[in-house]
Amino acid sequence: MGKETTVDVILHPVRMRIIQSLINQQLTAHQIKELLPDIPQASLYRHIKKLVEAGVIHIIDEIPNRGTIEKVYSLQDPGKESISPDRLNRFTKDEHMDLFFKFMANIMGEYERYLTQDQIDLVSDGVSFRQASVFLDDEEFTQFIHDLSSVYARVIQKKPEKGRRRRTIATIIIPEQKQAGERE
Repeated sequence: MGKETTVDVILHPVRMRIIQSLINQQLTAHQIKELLPDIPQASLYRHIKKLVEAGVIHIIDEIPNRGTIEKVYSLQDPGKESISPDRLNRFTKDEHMDLFFKFMANIMGEYERYLTQDQIDLVSDGVSFRQASVFLDDEEFTQFIHDLSSVYARVIQKKPEKGRRRRTIATIIIPEQKQAGERE
C-alpha cells in the first residue's frame, strides 16, 4: 500500500469535522473535543496527530497547563501566511490539493453554519451556488477577471453596519486541460 496523500488524509469524515472546527479559529484538543463530543477522545487525538503529520493543521502555540503542554491548533501555518505566485507555481499536486481542500472546507463550514440556524430562507437570504462553463480567449478572460475584480472592489470595502449582513462569496476558476500543441 502506497503513502497516503493529503487528499486521503483530509477525506476521512472525522478529520473533515476536525478541519471544519478549526475554520477561522485556533483551538486546543480539549476545545475541539467540546465541539465534537461524539468522537472518542483517543480517536480524536489520533486524527489530530494524523492531520498535523500531513501538514493539514498546524501547532501554533504550546501552553503549559498543570505540568503538561497543551497544543493550540490552526489551519493556518504562521510561516506560510502569504504565498507568492512564484512559490504557488512550484507547489506539488498534493500541496495544491491541500490548499484547495482548505478553501473548500472553509466554504462548507460557512454553509453548514448557515444551515444550522433555526429558520432559513434560501431565496430571501440570497443563497446561491452555481457552476457555468464559459469559452473565452485569453484577452476575453483577462477582461472578465478585470470586470469581476471591479465588482468585488466596489463591495469588499463596505464595513459592517446596521442593515448590512455579511455574505461569503467564493470564486473558483478551473480551466480545462490544455490540448496538445497549445502554448504553455
